[in-house]
Amino acid sequence: MSQFVQKFTQDAIVGEPEVVEDRHDTVAEDVRHTAGDLPRSAPGVREVASHPAWLRLKAAATALQGLQTKDGSVPDPVDHGRAAELVDEIVTAIAELAPAFPHDAAYLDALPSDFARWRDSGFGVPDFLDSLNAFQPQQHRVDGLGHLVVFPMVTQNGSSSRFVEALLVEVIWPDFIAELEAGEYGNKLFVALRFVDFTPGYDTNSAVLFPETVAMREIPAFTWGAIFQDREAARYRRVVRAAAEVTKLDLPEPAAAMLDDQELTERVFVMWDIIHDRSHMRGDLPFDPFMIKQRMPFFLYSLEELRCDLTAFRESVRLQRTLSAVPDAELSDDRRAIRDHAKLVQYAVLFDRIFRFAITGSRVRNYDGLGGQLLFAWLHQHGVLHWTDTQLTIDWDAVPDVVIALSDQINELYWRSIDRPKSAHWLAAYEMLTETLTPHPASAWAKGLPSETLAGPPKGYTDAVLDDEFPLSMFYEALDKKMATVIGSTTGITGTTDRASAAAA
Repeated sequence: MSQFVQKFTQDAIVGEPEVVEDRHDTVAEDVRHTAGDLPRSAPGVREVASHPAWLRLKAAATALQGLQTKDGSVPDPVDHGRAAELVDEIVTAIAELAPAFPHDAAYLDALPSDFARWRDSGFGVPDFLDSLNAFQPQQHRVDGLGHLVVFPMVTQNGSSSRFVEALLVEVIWPDFIAELEAGEYGNKLFVALRFVDFTPGYDTNSAVLFPETVAMREIPAFTWGAIFQDREAARYRRVVRAAAEVTKLDLPEPAAAMLDDQELTERVFVMWDIIHDRSHMRGDLPFDPFMIKQRMPFFLYSLEELRCDLTAFRESVRLQRTLSAVPDAELSDDRRAIRDHAKLVQYAVLFDRIFRFAITGSRVRNYDGLGGQLLFAWLHQHGVLHWTDTQLTIDWDAVPDVVIALSDQINELYWRSIDRPKSAHWLAAYEMLTETLTPHPASAWAKGLPSETLAGPPKGYTDAVLDDEFPLSMFYEALDKKMATVIGSTTGITGTTDRASAAAA
């Protein structure tokens, strides 16, 4: 889940969307008469994926990555001639493809200037602030709408190098999500996407597109954040299916249906994420840890991410219970869809956390992994999850209230910490975790930090935290060995590739 969307400033959104769309349409109509071989009736983004101009753009961007260094520059003058050729290829392809994206006309018009400035300045560290400011996908949340995205950028959980990446993406915005967002769960900055095609930086575990990852000369007020729900849904389906088989878990029928339906699971993840992301700024918060650039014990991030996931869970329980009390005939189609998806969000949060998050990634300050461990142990110790005779069973009717109880405990920690010093909040959070999880036997925190550390600056507290402060339990050690190959196979997965794999099987 995205932990960054909510730090964008809503006041940075300028202008009415319909005005922007009208201006884009006018520009695009002029371009249609002069650019490329795209017909007047422009193709959809999935058709663009096979267009020769896109294939040339993708190849040129990939080749350019081979000349760039980590900061995005092309430092060797010997490579500048070839880099200029590749940039020209990219710019020409963008002009050919632009008529297919009239809603992004201002952005696609700005991209050539940013590329030209980079080229003419000798391929130093790139600066794409102008085109980034022109790209406003949150103003066009229309189901099935496509975007062409080209930026020098890092890809979170993907490439840490600021290479030129190119993507074709498709918006996921069903009617019931529009109604949800227009009501109690407003999040004007959230964009839900589906991969169509991409360069190597996204052939990874990255499932987000954030403006702050783009190379730029200064930090603007960010106005959007995007998550690739098709990747999240596809890896969820693959991992949960395998984990259910390994643990002999008998899935409820609605949860099993998600494993066979990619588009349904995508919609579930959109609902989960839109509530999760807005939760980072809501509640009795000592201070949102993602709003400030500070180093802190990784378990604080675990609690913040889990808090937002559990908020999505508890809100889904509330929506399901409230709407289920209304006769079906009195609900609109969208309200029925909200009710039905709300139940599925609960399964998604539960299974993604305990099956995928807990054993994905390294054991070096893995805060999402720790959150999954905590949720599993909480459910086990509160008698609703059982690992007996090498089979996992869950008391489904009791799960919602037990999960909400964990949410309450984290919320209580946050509420109390408003009046606590930072170090006291950190110590209280650790104490709360150790009520459920067992720390490493060598943990300095578990033994009690020495007086000089307690009296010193926060850095001493953080330095004393082990990389794997809360090791995997024996259950998870065994599950990890059985699931490692499956989890590894989800790198680069999309909804399309998952369907293709299933068809081949």
